[in-house]
Amino acid sequence: MYANERQRIVTELFLAYFDARRNKRNTINALAFEKNFEHNIFELADEILENRYEIRPSICFIVNKPVKREIFAADFRDRVVHHFIYNYISPIFERLFINDAYSCRTGKGVHYGVKRVEHFFRSCSRNYTRDAWVLKLDIQGYFMSICKSMLFRQIDDTLHQVERWVDFDLQLTLRLIHQTIFNDPREGCIIKGRRSDWNSLPTSKSLFHAHPDCGLPIGNLTSQLFANIYLNEFDHFVKRDLAIRYYGRYVDDFVLVHHDKCYLLSLIPRIRHYLAENLFLTLHPNKVYLQHLSKGVKYLGTVIRPHRTYMASRTTGNFYAAIQTYNAVVEDHKPDKTEQDCFRASINSYLGIMRHYKTYRIVKTFLLRHASAWWWNMFRIERYRKIAPRTRPAKRRKDRRKPASCGPAPKDSSKGQSERQKRIRRWYCHTTGPARGGRLRRAHQRRRLAPCAGRGRPRREKRLDLH
Repeated sequence: MYANERQRIVTELFLAYFDARRNKRNTINALAFEKNFEHNIFELADEILENRYEIRPSICFIVNKPVKREIFAADFRDRVVHHFIYNYISPIFERLFINDAYSCRTGKGVHYGVKRVEHFFRSCSRNYTRDAWVLKLDIQGYFMSICKSMLFRQIDDTLHQVERWVDFDLQLTLRLIHQTIFNDPREGCIIKGRRSDWNSLPTSKSLFHAHPDCGLPIGNLTSQLFANIYLNEFDHFVKRDLAIRYYGRYVDDFVLVHHDKCYLLSLIPRIRHYLAENLFLTLHPNKVYLQHLSKGVKYLGTVIRPHRTYMASRTTGNFYAAIQTYNAVVEDHKPDKTEQDCFRASINSYLGIMRHYKTYRIVKTFLLRHASAWWWNMFRIERYRKIAPRTRPAKRRKDRRKPASCGPAPKDSSKGQSERQKRIRRWYCHTTGPARGGRLRRAHQRRRLAPCAGRGRPRREKRLDLH
């Protein structure tokens, strides 16, 4: 298919570039790369083939929503390489992952994970006819505790074991993976923000306090994939060795559902020991949740209970805060077109999430009682699922043309009818319709009531005498 390896690398880098710029095309780094992107991609391909590729400094900053985290944003050029690696090895590891690992996978995600836990509840309790218990656990400082040496050993061993599935240059890919994993993003990073932003951040969530040879930066695509690979053996351990059928994991949050409470309690020390001895990870001591099924579980931003699923209070609180923010804009000045578009996009983003769950009353209350009435002069609510701009109906122009001598054209009474109705109408007009039916009915009456010769009254029918 490819004339040589360089042609293949260039083609894959072009595909990775188009993946990397999706939803990021207006950023400064993406625009700078796109200005001469063909030259940049050919130059990047030569650097990779000649082993001259070097990772550039990242940008470090703090985000506060949904929770406070430390983010390392890689340079756009390096993000193209991340997508290049992901497109190579992700299809291979997808065959090895369990179905109930939901994060950063095509066809999975938050909503799929919530639906799977709902299925666990129904199936384990036999449609809520017997008792069942749910255990939720969390790993403390997961990304900052990942051992880089062990992670690379897992990837290297797995790719060599399934080398028959590999259709790319394995040594080149492993070299890029090794360079990505063991790169220290703290060296030469550009800190965006104030130092006080890190004051309330726990040390277990900061890469600046991570142990040597530990920690992956949050914000890279490869970090999400490597996080799934690192816990893949643990997933199979829970499914196979612990015999837990109803198990699901999203990054470092995992849920176990079982009908025996004592058995779930006995699993906690076994899971803690396995994580500590084999993966050098620690269970969070304050995030061990064990309750009856009827109490529900808070998972992936929702509260899952029998027969119903609600949004968590944090999401509804953010929705309320967004409405109040735009209400303040209305009180200060009349919103312009840009602010109106931002309001519509923000509200529709929350409505798009909340429509999956039992949130009709919450949405109705927030939009009708808390949102300023000024917004509803510009937008309309469509079944409490989205808002759309109000459009004024176009004025009908009067037809100033003079009518023909024969009068106005007849109206098309068949408009809006189906083909079957039109066929029936044509048949009716041809046989007994108003145009011809009158003549047919009158002819039929004349045959039945034909007058007798020399008389002016109708002829009566003869009766047969059977006696």
